[in-house]
Amino acid sequence: MDWERDGLVPEDVFQKFASANMLVPSLPAPLPVGWLKKLGIYDILGVVKVEEWDYIHTFIYTDEMIRCGLQGPSASLTTGYGFAIPPILKFGSRQVQETFLPDLLLGKKRISLAITEPNTGSDVAGIETTATKTPDEKNYIVNGTKKWITNGIWSSYATMAVRTSGPGPGGLSLLLVPLLNHPGVSMRPIKVAGHLTSGTTFIGLDDVHVPVANLIGEEGQGMRYIMTNFNHERLTIAIGATRQARVALAAAFEYCLQREAFGKTLMEQPVVRHRLAKAGALLESQWAWIEQFVYQMTKMEKKDADTELGGLTALAKAQAGMVLDECARCAVLLFGGNGFTTTGKGEIAERIYRDVPGARVPGGSEDVMLDLAVRQLVKNYQSKTKMLERPKGSSKL
Repeated sequence: MDWERDGLVPEDVFQKFASANMLVPSLPAPLPVGWLKKLGIYDILGVVKVEEWDYIHTFIYTDEMIRCGLQGPSASLTTGYGFAIPPILKFGSRQVQETFLPDLLLGKKRISLAITEPNTGSDVAGIETTATKTPDEKNYIVNGTKKWITNGIWSSYATMAVRTSGPGPGGLSLLLVPLLNHPGVSMRPIKVAGHLTSGTTFIGLDDVHVPVANLIGEEGQGMRYIMTNFNHERLTIAIGATRQARVALAAAFEYCLQREAFGKTLMEQPVVRHRLAKAGALLESQWAWIEQFVYQMTKMEKKDADTELGGLTALAKAQAGMVLDECARCAVLLFGGNGFTTTGKGEIAERIYRDVPGARVPGGSEDVMLDLAVRQLVKNYQSKTKMLERPKGSSKL
């Protein structure tokens, strides 16, 4: 809580996590075993071998990281690592991987994921930041702005979405862009309502020279890479938001056992129990769904999971934000004036309530997620229905 009040997680905390290899679990499962063993990382805390790590472990790790009830401290450590390194692992050339992954995986240098812009949020295809090749084709010249970039202020690099050709999704590419102390790059922190320690950043890019060799994958494939990367981000947001909802409701529950009004404790008031019960029912069903979801991730091949669970991941993320909103609001109301105060007994409820938009907007805003979920389900339904159709002219027997 002190870190959140100060708006900063001490720098040595990141180094402690890095030296203990406790940033590694923020990567998607299965972990990049080859790279980790090459760097001397064979297990997590001497308990789980890296080759045995699956999404059940990821679930536990993500949940424990937010057990304090606040997204900011965890986000300050893991967001860049967990979301910006995977595209390099999946799509980066051998040269890019050999050049950058050792320092990034060991936490010697930091990285952020830079997709969002002042005029472009969930509509990724509308990205305006450009990357134009120099006449000798040795460098890209990057111009534009990125906004709301978590961990950006501390990052040596960004996995950045840029426009390398015409409009629309086909013109997007991913580029590994140097940030800290790089000519043409300016960065400043952004004050946001919640996630106060996460290092939310505005990045300006003015004729920034980036080697062509820093291209991640192929030109024009950026949209596909970004969409693939979103599933892990959305699932971890859903896990974290569900834990925050539990912390908020648990704090309110405990307070209601102690606080007295009208001659008896709040918990003895039927209307209070009713409010807790409604929020609790939403929370427990959401928790059960997330557990089921994670279990499915351990049993399905990745390509099948991307198809079958992609839309549902968006839906789970959206639902987690709505459940968090209900539980946080319930907590604030039951804490009364204390829940409207930034210090004292209700501080945790007040801070969680300010974190709610941080679950409902980043990673794809709620309305976009709900629409995406249904569109993906329709697509899967039509595909499976077509598979069941008999070829024309075939017998009905």
